[in-house]
Amino acid sequence: MKYLLSLCAFIFLFSCNSQKMSSKYAKIEYEATPCFGFCPVFKMTINPDRTAVFEAEHFNFSDRPSKDEFSKPREGTFKGTIKEQDYNKLITLLDGLDVKNLNDNYGEKNITDLPTSHLRIEFADGTTKHIEDYGKRGSEKLSQLYKFFEDLRKNQQWTKVK
Repeated sequence: MKYLLSLCAFIFLFSCNSQKMSSKYAKIEYEATPCFGFCPVFKMTINPDRTAVFEAEHFNFSDRPSKDEFSKPREGTFKGTIKEQDYNKLITLLDGLDVKNLNDNYGEKNITDLPTSHLRIEFADGTTKHIEDYGKRGSEKLSQLYKFFEDLRKNQQWTKVK
């Protein structure tokens, strides 16, 4: 009876693990560059195991930014684990974009004071995609994704490492 129960428990545990889906995204990276105002400047890298690195430069934590922050050192490097619900939402947003078929470049560069977003995706199959979006207005779905990354700066648990 003991052996039968052990065998059933082993089969149950094995079947649960085998049903986990592996991510088609090997690495997700988002970078926001400066503008002539108080745009947040940061880079965030997220792995399939939900571990993340957040490299904050300027205007990431202040609710009332000022010009004085330009003379301060960068805000730091932080590590954390993205909450499972947020990671699943990120994957849903990416899947809804059909990333591989997006343009490589968006935005009108005739205006000189807008920030640029860089979305870099490394897929599990080894291919990569880099999307540069000057002005952060490539499409409505891309804008939603950029806002999602900007929200992750403040709604996750980050531990400063540098």
